[in-house]
Amino acid sequence: MALAPLATVDDLEARGLTVDPGEVGIVNVYLGVASAAVREAAGTAITRTTSTLTLEGVPGQRLTLPGPPIVSVDAVAVDGRTVTDWRLRSERLWRAAGWSGIEPSEVEVTYTHGLLSVPDDIIDLVCRAVAAALVAYRSEDGGTGLAADKEITSERLGDWSVTYGADGRVTEMELTQAWRDRLAARFGNSITALMSR
Repeated sequence: MALAPLATVDDLEARGLTVDPGEVGIVNVYLGVASAAVREAAGTAITRTTSTLTLEGVPGQRLTLPGPPIVSVDAVAVDGRTVTDWRLRSERLWRAAGWSGIEPSEVEVTYTHGLLSVPDDIIDLVCRAVAAALVAYRSEDGGTGLAADKEITSERLGDWSVTYGADGRVTEMELTQAWRDRLAARFGNSITALMSR
């Protein structure tokens, strides 16, 4: 099941961006893409969902689950074998026998996690990325303004010359490293594999 975008057209309009009726389709595409970029940087769905993920078993008794808050755990398997001798404590799974023996193990967990509502700063981040993409889309007929942005880095007047450069971004949906670090620290992106269902 696909997750709903982290922001809506109404959120964009609340921030002063007018979305024409003919643009709603493309704006919804941008909302989905921006939301996926934010979720990828966070390493989790952010919004409440049930996921199945695979983590490497740790030698100790506590296994930290990404994507807080952790609401409930439905199933746990170690190396394909269902185990029930665990407890959920402080958003970590506790197991007296630990999560790994002499050799590394694979722990598969199905659990419900995430926030009931999207935080304002994340809504704003998604809206800003979508607004930038919409400005690029509107800048040229047929959406050609979406091509990688090149800026003028130098210009000369005598025997006129111009040099173009790029900031390294391919799209407006690429998050800065500062935002990536902030989302990773906030939500913990230590997932090996995550699949929402």
